[in-house]
Amino acid sequence: MREVIDKARVLVEALPYIKEFRGKTVVVKIGGAALDDQALRRRFAEDLVLLHWVGLQMVVVHGGGVQVSAMLERLGLPARFVDGIRVTDAATLEVVEMVLGGSLNKELVRLVQMLGGRAVGLTGKDGGLARAVRLTPTPGRDGGDPVGLGLVGEVAAIDRAIIDRLLPGFIPIVAPLAVDADGQTLNVNADPFAAALAVALGAEKLVLLTDTEGVKDGAGSLIPSLTTGDARRLRASGAVSGGMIPKLENALGAVERGVRKVHIIDGRLEHALLLEIFTRAGVGTQFVKSESETG
Repeated sequence: MREVIDKARVLVEALPYIKEFRGKTVVVKIGGAALDDQALRRRFAEDLVLLHWVGLQMVVVHGGGVQVSAMLERLGLPARFVDGIRVTDAATLEVVEMVLGGSLNKELVRLVQMLGGRAVGLTGKDGGLARAVRLTPTPGRDGGDPVGLGLVGEVAAIDRAIIDRLLPGFIPIVAPLAVDADGQTLNVNADPFAAALAVALGAEKLVLLTDTEGVKDGAGSLIPSLTTGDARRLRASGAVSGGMIPKLENALGAVERGVRKVHIIDGRLEHALLLEIFTRAGVGTQFVKSESETG
């Protein structure tokens, strides 16, 4: 009974937010534990279906690094990384396409539809959705020769036409693959892919599900909200480090290019997506544009 009462209270609190966001586009990037754990993956799909039912236009971008590495191991292929970026040769790209554009993408589609939603699986290659350019080699350690990343790219342009055709009736679920000007398929990191897509769609929100609670200050305390100016100062202070740095930069870039709010939340928390969007306090860190930049 207590659980039912608690859920009812959350729903009552959510009512004004449901009205505010109905018809708005929300881009969600899922990866890490939220994608790898079967129970969390189902909870995420439940959240998507509910948000879709109450009128939000949901678009999903998913990672899948753990699944790709597991498949590479099964096939006896090495998994190599440089500064957290997967080195992608032709053989690795085949596996990336097979897992991200195939089995994992279709599993998310299956879950959503099993729960009563309507989803369509895509990659950035479909309908000319994403055009990419190849990343340049990264500097070698200790002044050594530059290290090539292979068939790895970053988004250069988004053509939103195929997404517009699917919304609002369907939930597009997108694997972060793209093609360059020569038609070569490139592996793209899911976070910047999601940020580029959110900007192109004029999204109300971009939500990044991670394996951390959000952005923390120098004392290790969670920061619930940051303006772009505050976030830049926090970054310069050295309080943000490691894998949170690129996530913070992606969040800032999206807000500065027109996404109204970006949220970094802990995907390991059950129903984190609902809690962040439909409760006053939220559960992670949100980024908004500084007042001096909104005039």
